[in-house]
Amino acid sequence: MNFKDFTQKIGVLKTEKLGGLEAQFKMAPKLRFKYNQEKILASKPKKAAVLALFYPNKKNETCFLLTKRASYKGTHSAQISFPGGKIEKSDTNLQKTALRETLEEVGVQPSSVEIIRELTDVYIPPSNFLATPFLGTIFKKPDFILNHEVEKEIEVLLSDLLNEASITAVNMNTSYMNNIEVPCFKLNDHIVWGATAMMLSEIKELLK
Repeated sequence: MNFKDFTQKIGVLKTEKLGGLEAQFKMAPKLRFKYNQEKILASKPKKAAVLALFYPNKKNETCFLLTKRASYKGTHSAQISFPGGKIEKSDTNLQKTALRETLEEVGVQPSSVEIIRELTDVYIPPSNFLATPFLGTIFKKPDFILNHEVEKEIEVLLSDLLNEASITAVNMNTSYMNNIEVPCFKLNDHIVWGATAMMLSEIKELLK
């Protein structure tokens, strides 16, 4: 999708009804279905926020940013995700969290980002986080500056996300489940699953 076409959709994106859990659950691992709202609240999840940042590449095609997390001894080591993280005391709201974490992880200035809207929360069982995604845009490709938490940036064409051929499923072993089939997106030869895939599923429906 040409970036001009994307920017012309922003007004509609702000008001269009979200797909919510129905859209997210199209790309949810089976384990996630065990957690209803009551069970999530009872677990007292930690709050976090992420930013789905859309921008033009050099050909003026609409792209969005994913990152590959650095390897470490933790639940989300080396996973593909949006920039983001847990809320800090200095953050006045979750939108501030998403923008601050994006600045820290990939060097994008908050003042350069237009937040389009807040999306549906996603519960992440293994780390007990409730993550709030924000959809945002920047009108010129940033010069990304990665910190120690990020191994590499992944620039994905929006047209690839919208392509039904990007959806597949893989068998995985993780820190909390073994040999389980999970739905995923295959984007730039990376497998994107779990919470990030659920967020992308809602974004995909919104944009379509």
